[in-house]
Amino acid sequence: MKNKIGNFKPKNRFFLAPMEGINDVAFRTLCKSAGAGLVYSEMTHPLYPYELDIPDKPALQIFTYKTKGIKEFIKKYEKKVSLFDFNLGCPATTARKHGFGSFMEHDLVQIENILNIMREETKKPITIKIRKSKYSFEILKLAEKYCDAICIHPRLRAQGYSGEPDIEFARKLKQKTTLPVIYSGNVNEKNANELLKEFDFVMIGRSAIGNPEIFSKLTKTKFKNNFKDYIKLAKKHKLPFKQIKLQAMNFTKNDKDAKKKRLQIFETRNLDDLERLYN
Repeated sequence: MKNKIGNFKPKNRFFLAPMEGINDVAFRTLCKSAGAGLVYSEMTHPLYPYELDIPDKPALQIFTYKTKGIKEFIKKYEKKVSLFDFNLGCPATTARKHGFGSFMEHDLVQIENILNIMREETKKPITIKIRKSKYSFEILKLAEKYCDAICIHPRLRAQGYSGEPDIEFARKLKQKTTLPVIYSGNVNEKNANELLKEFDFVMIGRSAIGNPEIFSKLTKTKFKNNFKDYIKLAKKHKLPFKQIKLQAMNFTKNDKDAKKKRLQIFETRNLDDLERLYN
């Protein structure tokens, strides 16, 4: 199995998967502290008008169906990231509305145009994230031409995140390529190490929501899962209260009195309320 992606060698093979609305800078930082070998940013359009807060050097994910702005975007952030990722896997409503993510998997010409520009503009590694589809192996050929690794989430777009991932499909893709393959889809504390016997890296998504500690358990890293630490980071990076409140809800999921805590969190109206609740 490979332990490098292009010229980047992560400290281990357990990655935080990209998740919209979850992977803010404070959460990514906690996951890295807990032991994640690489963290992926939220999906970012190259024409996003605000400065990205990325001191954690994430894999910066590009979410677009056009080439406009990609050159400038990469030049702006190249020194601040570990690698760039092109998302062709997202099945969300936003993706469908704009033709992003898995909704452009059929447009092989435009996929190549985007990858070509990315490759020309950066010396950092490039990864691409795809789903199971009738275009997967054609996209794989493009990935072999421009990318340093490919991530496969072996569910159909119509499945979203429900149903069992087709691991046999992922195995076939792995057998077809010499690129490092990152496996995504229902990866958790119980199966992560088994999956690493077949794939080069694994992405952990929903099992990590509210639970950065999963990385410390997998990597034997000393880490205490404490939401107060998230609040400190969120304040440092000036995250909006709405986002902090969402994460507070997420962090209750493994608590015995989770329902009671969520009701208390729901009733908070500002950060002072939330901090009083945790103090």
